[in-house]
Amino acid sequence: MSKLLQCKIDVTKIDKKLLFVGKKGTYLDVNVWINDTPDQYGNDCSIAQKTEKGKDPIYIGNGKFYQAKPVQMDANDSPSEKSDLPF
Repeated sequence: MSKLLQCKIDVTKIDKKLLFVGKKGTYLDVNVWINDTPDQYGNDCSIAQKTEKGKDPIYIGNGKFYQAKPVQMDANDSPSEKSDLPF
């Protein structure tokens, strides 16, 4: 089953010298670390801009696994026994 990560990236931290042009656009290489457990802020992943070998990564964001909010039903919302459906 696939999972959705919702992430936020601080674009002001991106080192624009490391952007590169490809066939269909301008690209940014990133590394994404999926944490075994959420950090103190509830983040499930960290995102860093990939840098040259031997240089420290540039942390640009983080993310959390998407969790749908549970739908709350009132007692009046329960389906009735009688229906207009033909089946």
